[in-house]
Parts: sequence; structure tokens; C-alpha cells
Amino acid sequence: MSGTRAEVPRSISERLRDRPVVRDRAVTSSHGAGGKAQAALLEGLLFESYGSDELRREEDGAVLHTAGAERLVFTTDSFVVTPREFPGGSLGRLAVFGTVNDLAVMGADPRWISVALILEEGFAMDELRKVADDIAAAASEAGVAIVTGDTKVVERGRGDGVYVNTAGIGFLPEGLDLGAHRVVPGDRVVVSGNIGDHGTAVLLARGELAFAGDVRSDCGTVTELTRALLEAAPGTRWMRDPTRGGLASVCAELAAGSGAGIVLNETALPIRPTVRAACELLGIDPLYVANEGKVVAVVPEDEADSAVEALRRLEGGGAAAVVGTVAEDSAGVVLLETAVGGKRVVDQLVGDPLPRIC
Repeated sequence: MSGTRAEVPRSISERLRDRPVVRDRAVTSSHGAGGKAQAALLEGLLFESYGSDELRREEDGAVLHTAGAERLVFTTDSFVVTPREFPGGSLGRLAVFGTVNDLAVMGADPRWISVALILEEGFAMDELRKVADDIAAAASEAGVAIVTGDTKVVERGRGDGVYVNTAGIGFLPEGLDLGAHRVVPGDRVVVSGNIGDHGTAVLLARGELAFAGDVRSDCGTVTELTRALLEAAPGTRWMRDPTRGGLASVCAELAAGSGAGIVLNETALPIRPTVRAACELLGIDPLYVANEGKVVAVVPEDEADSAVEALRRLEGGGAAAVVGTVAEDSAGVVLLETAVGGKRVVDQLVGDPLPRIC
């Protein structure tokens, strides 16, 4: 049945009828963590006010049709991280790569970005120059041009030094159609490398954990990874970068959007021993820890090996692996086959175990 389409997911109008209700009286950090609280905020409040059909698809970017034959992908994101520099990355690099990566996993060729800064009065110019230099270097590495921007200053004590917002535009190749609607039973779930590196690196950089481990963030562009994957597996159905909420949350979104079941294999998940140890110490599941330079993709079964081989030949893809399968049963649910032979449900993230990491 690998060529049979999964059960058609609920239409937008059906989802609106039973959208979650926002019951919180105030915003909490959980509303920005990429899990259940954020989903409730989007569907139960923001989309109610200004949600379009394009927004309600909840993709990493919007596909825009020009007057000609070209299609553009447009995306935007905001960034705040503590500390602003951490092993393997920084706020400035994160702001560029995060937006470029959203374009790349939509299948687009990233071309242009904007950079807007919200600065707090009293923020040191030397620190601002470092952020600006990192933004410039990252844009050069990613091959995108910074073409517009904005700067605002808020009163002392009313900000956190600096917040960065970036938006990006890229070209979508003709004929490319990616999305949860294309996923079918029998497809394979591929991840481009070790998961959980970014969130763990930021946590350790805060010095709040008595743990000695050399963990570097995977903060970087995934453009070469997505290009290689699409070339090696031209039937690729769907891609996403597993940032806030980690691999677990994007798989939960995929299951909900496709109407299919997703079965992950615990023994196949690429996780560094130091990341696993840090997560165990904190009682955090590495499946929910953010990444900033990884790709999760769904590819046809007969293209999975080629996809993994192509990724492993690239920097950042050495630990690429097939980690799961799209199932006919368990519609809309993510299951994890554990190392001891059991199965457990992998739900969307609840709460915000690692705040201010992206």
C-alpha cells in the first residue's frame, strides 16, 4: 500500500470549527516554544483575528505566485537567545540562518533577506558591532543579500539588549510541490544529522548546569543539504527544519497535516552521547530539543537510501539516517518504537523546558 494516499486531512473549515481555545490570562514562555500552547495561541487567537488560508497552512513560508511563471517563497522570523554567543553560533548568525533555512526546506533558492533590530537604550556599541558583523558573515556564507531593514530603540529596561527580526525571499523551482498533503504510507522519514545539539549547546553555555561536555550548536545553513536531498530523492514529499519543539514537534505537525501515522525508531535516532547525557540529567527528551542546522524530510521508500547517502557526503550530514516510517494506521499520531520493543505516543511539546534558545 506504499503508493496509496493517506487519509485526507481535515479541511481548513473543519479545523476552524474545533480550534483550540486560549484559556491563559497572559502570555507565557510556552506560547513561543513550538508546542501545544503556541498552537493554541495561533489557532485560537491570532488566526481568528487575521488568519488567511495561507497562514493556516502553517508552513515555514508562503508560496507567492508572480504575474509571470515564477513562484516566490516568503518567510519571516524573530530571534532572541541567551547568551548571545554560544559554542557554534551567535544571535546574529542564528537570525540569518534561521530564515534562510525556512526558505530552503520549502524547496526554494534563498536570495534576499531583511534585517530589523530592536535595540535597548544602553546596549553597548561594541556588542552591537559584533551582532552586525555576525549577520554580515552569515549572509555571505548563505549566499543571500541583505536588501532592506529597520532599527528601533526602546527605553532602558524595556528590552533585552537586542532583538533581531529577519524576513527572506527565494525562488521556488518550477514543478516542485512539497507538503504534508503528498505524504503516503510506506514513505520514510529521514533526518540529516544528530538532533538536539543547538538547544543543549545554548543550555550548557549558560553555566547553569554542572555538566562537562563539549557540545556545539549546529547553527548553519541547510541549503546545500536540501539541494542534495532533492537531487538524490526527486520524489521528496515534505521537508522541515526541526527548530523549536525539536524533531518530535515537527513530526506531530506532519501527522496532523497529512492525516497519516508516523512511527519513529528510537535506536535509529542520531544523538550524540553528550547530548543524551545532558538531557537525561535534566529529565528532557532530546526529541523535543531545538536544532538550527538540520533537515527532516519524508521521501519515497525506494529513494531513502539514496537520500541518506547524498546527505552523508556533505558537511553537517555525516550522521544522516532513516529514523521512521509513514504508517497506514495510527492516523494523525506519532509513535516511538522504543529500544526495548515497546511503543509510546510522541505528542507535541508541553511547556518550555529550554526558553530563549532561538
